[in-house]
Amino acid sequence: MRFIFKTDYAQDIRLAKHGGHVFWYSLMLLFLLAAPWLIDEYWLAQLTFILIYAIAGLGLMLLAGFTGQFSLGHAAFLGVGAYTQAVFTNMGVPFPLALALAAGISAAVGVVVGLPALRVKGIYLGIATIAFGFIVEEGFARWESVTGGNSGMSVKSPEMFGWVLGSGAEFYGLCLLITVLATLGILNLLRSSTGRAFVAIRDSEISAQSMGINLARYKTLSFAISAALAGVAGALYAHKLRFISPDQFNILQSIDLLLMVVIGGLGSVHGAFLGAIFLISMPQLISLSKDHLPTFIGQAPGLQGLVYGLVLIGFVLFEPLGLYGRWLKIRTYLQTFPFYRKGMFKRQKSFQKSDRLR
Repeated sequence: MRFIFKTDYAQDIRLAKHGGHVFWYSLMLLFLLAAPWLIDEYWLAQLTFILIYAIAGLGLMLLAGFTGQFSLGHAAFLGVGAYTQAVFTNMGVPFPLALALAAGISAAVGVVVGLPALRVKGIYLGIATIAFGFIVEEGFARWESVTGGNSGMSVKSPEMFGWVLGSGAEFYGLCLLITVLATLGILNLLRSSTGRAFVAIRDSEISAQSMGINLARYKTLSFAISAALAGVAGALYAHKLRFISPDQFNILQSIDLLLMVVIGGLGSVHGAFLGAIFLISMPQLISLSKDHLPTFIGQAPGLQGLVYGLVLIGFVLFEPLGLYGRWLKIRTYLQTFPFYRKGMFKRQKSFQKSDRLR
């Protein structure tokens, strides 16, 4: 078992806590860099989708997992980023500038949503974000002169400095670079005063406000950053599919994103990546298992939705900390064996007296 003796504050907020982190993350990065030469094109495409969804998951994790704001309309920000990228790229705008515009416009839309949402929270905030998602989806369908309406629109390959990223390996490298930058940005944000303010709001809004934290400012900022990351993911999503339409950004996509962060593990950056792996790999596993199931089950419509629902219920009931929480339990068990206690990770909820009286 590893014991870390901390002697200063800088050591406590260091990204790599010990040499093991440096070794394993470096090894994983080397594998991701070598992936185009190690795996075939189909699985490289699936890995690209994992990276894209991980970026969107990081944004939703910041909003839901670290700030405690409930959102069921996050696919709308994904769609805003995708359509912004498609429109500007088709106009001939270079990829970096179009990506920045996609992130900026998505962030502005996030602020517009975040300001009215300040007066509601919990399930009511979820209802408000669902309504926003429906409005945006209908806007995509009605604004035919720009979005192409329900007929959709094609998207050109990303181009920057005269270099067209036409192959799957080149686009995968671009997605990997943006994912690494987004992850480092979120990690540094969380260890800053802004990130600690987000966590304080999640834990107790009353306590955070009593410490001088401006709830309106930080909640709106969380919505903006989350929407910007979703916009970046939407831009990459549009380039990967080469064709987008309004029905790709509906309520089911929002539920998939929320499912991703809940199953991955709310309140952890690792959970966004584990959830993205689950979201992309689960349909593949269901397709592979259909041949081994009885015909009336394997060919039944809605099998994927049923499996998703059962998995989500199972995680909520038996593993509320998600996949990353399960890994923490396994790691702690291996480190403390044979002194591991069964109730070590038992959930406990402590309330401020003022919270209990509300």
